Amino acid sequence: MRWHAGGDAVALATVTETWGSAPCPVGSMMAVSGSGRIEGSVSGGCVEAAVVQAAQDAIADGAPRRLSFAVSDGSAWSVGLACGGTIKVFVEALQLA
Repeated sequence: MRWHAGGDAVALATVTETWGSAPCPVGSMMAVSGSGRIEGSVSGGCVEAAVVQAAQDAIADGAPRRLSFAVSDGSAWSVGLACGGTIKVFVEALQLA
């Protein structure tokens, strides 16, 4: 709310589903401002970087995104999923009156 009150656009990312190992449980959230501030977490590594980019895109065009990340155990660490698994994240720009 502070970011928005200060004139900054905001998007919210929420973990909606997990399977296998996931760093953050369902319901975990991350706020991303149009100026690049981040609060909270939905995963880690490359996954989180992709979610930040999707949040910036949602701020720019107003369209929500449904993201899915799945990684085999062999490459899990390189993208931030500790032991493989799948996470789904919903990203939307907040429209506050």
